[in-house]
Amino acid sequence: MQTHDDSLGGKENMDMGQQHPSLIKVQEIQKEILETKRLVLLFSGTKSDREYKQLESSLIKLLFELDAVDTDGKTAVQNGRKVAAKDVEDLLKELEQTATHPSRLKVEQIFGDAQQLVTNELSSAEGLITEEFADRIQEIIFQLAQVKTGGKISLRKARYRALTRICAVQDIIDNCIGRQALSLPLSTNTHPSVSRINSVLCEVSKGRWDVIGLLMSLNSLDNCAHLSRVLTGLLMQLDAIDVSGHLEVRNYRKRVVHEINCLLGHLEMESEGESAGRYDLAQNQSIKRIEDIRQKTTQLKYQLLQLENASDLHFKPHAELQSLLSELDQVDIDKNPCIREARRRSVVDVQAVIAYFDLKEALEKRENMKEELTDEHPSQKAIWEVLRHLSEFQKQALSFDGARTDKNYVILEEMLTKQLLALDAVETQGNDGAKIARKQAVKFAQNILNYLDMKTDEWEY
Repeated sequence: MQTHDDSLGGKENMDMGQQHPSLIKVQEIQKEILETKRLVLLFSGTKSDREYKQLESSLIKLLFELDAVDTDGKTAVQNGRKVAAKDVEDLLKELEQTATHPSRLKVEQIFGDAQQLVTNELSSAEGLITEEFADRIQEIIFQLAQVKTGGKISLRKARYRALTRICAVQDIIDNCIGRQALSLPLSTNTHPSVSRINSVLCEVSKGRWDVIGLLMSLNSLDNCAHLSRVLTGLLMQLDAIDVSGHLEVRNYRKRVVHEINCLLGHLEMESEGESAGRYDLAQNQSIKRIEDIRQKTTQLKYQLLQLENASDLHFKPHAELQSLLSELDQVDIDKNPCIREARRRSVVDVQAVIAYFDLKEALEKRENMKEELTDEHPSQKAIWEVLRHLSEFQKQALSFDGARTDKNYVILEEMLTKQLLALDAVETQGNDGAKIARKQAVKFAQNILNYLDMKTDEWEY
C-alpha cells in the first residue's frame, strides 16, 4: 500500500531528477499519447478510412509498450502506467465512437448517394448536365445540412467537408447550365476563331466531369496535378486566340476562361475544411452577424408581445423590422448551405413578427369600423373571426420556447389545425372577396404551423 511518505518520496525523487528508468519510459509514452490524442480529436472519418486504421494501430502499439514496462514494484510507475493505459483506452473508445456515430454514418450514407448519382449521370448523360441532376444535388445538400452534430467538432468537420465538395459540384453545374442557357457554343460561322474556342470547350467538358469525379472521391488524387496542368494548358490556348474586333466572340472566350478558372479553383478542395474556423460555423462572421440580428428581432418581438394595442407603440416596428430584413439580405452566405439556412430561418422569424403586427393592426382598425361593417358578407365575418383567434395563437407561437413533446406545443398545434378546419367549413357563396380572404387566412394559419415547426426542429448550423 502506498503511504503518504512514499508519495512524498516519489515526488522528491522526480523533482531531483532521480527518476526510475521505467517511470521515464512511461512519461515518454504519455507524451506520445498526448500527440495521438490531438489526432484522434481531429479525426472525422469512418472505420474504413486508412487514417482510422493508422490511429487505432498507434494506440494499440502504445498499450503494448505500456504493458511491456517493468514496474519493478514501484508504486509511482504502476500508477503512471495505469493512468496512461486508461488514457489510451479512452482514446480508442473516442475514435470508435466518432467513426460509428449515427450522424457520421448519416453523412457517409448521403455522400455515398451523391457518389452514386454522379456515377449514374456520367454514364447516362453523355457529358451533358441535366436539370434533374442539378435538382437532385440540391436535395442532397439540403439533407446534409440537416444532419445533427451536437456541436462535436469531428462531426462538424465531416459534415462540412462533405458539404464543401457537393457544393463545389453544384457550382460547376450552375456554371454549365448557365452556359447552356446562353446557347453556347457559338456557331463556327460567327468568326474564324470560334472553331478553336469550341475545341477547347470540348476539352473543358471532359475536364468538368473529371473534376466532379475528383471532388466526389471517384477519381484518384494523383489525377489532381494532371488535371491542373491540362486546364492551365487550355487557358494558354485560349489566350493565344485572336478575338480582337468581335465583342460576341471575345465574351464567349471570356466565359470559357471563367469556367476553366472555376474548375482550377475546385481542384484545391483537398486543402479545404482543415481550419477549425472553416467548419465550426459558430466562429463564422456571417453566422455571428445573423445571431446579432436574431437578438434584435427577439427584443422587438418581446416589446410587441407585451402590448395590448398596436397603437400604444412608441416606435415604428415596420421600419425597424424591414431594416433587419435588409441587413439579412446583405449577409454573405459564401454558397454555404448551413449559413444560407441560418439566414433563411432568421428571415422567417422577422417575417413572422411583421405578420403578427400587421394582423394586430388590421384587427384594431376593424374594431374601430364596426358601424361600417354591418352589411359585410357573412362568410367574410366568419373568416375575420378565425383571424382573431389566429392572432392569439400566433402570439403564443412567437413566445413558445419548448419542444414538440411539450403539452403546450401539442395544444397549440391542435388549435391551429381546428382553425384550418373552420376556414375550410366557411361557405363563400360565390363571393370573390370572401374567396380571397379565406385563401389568405389559410396561408396565414399554415405559416404559423410552419413557423412553430421550424422553432422546434432542433436544427443547428
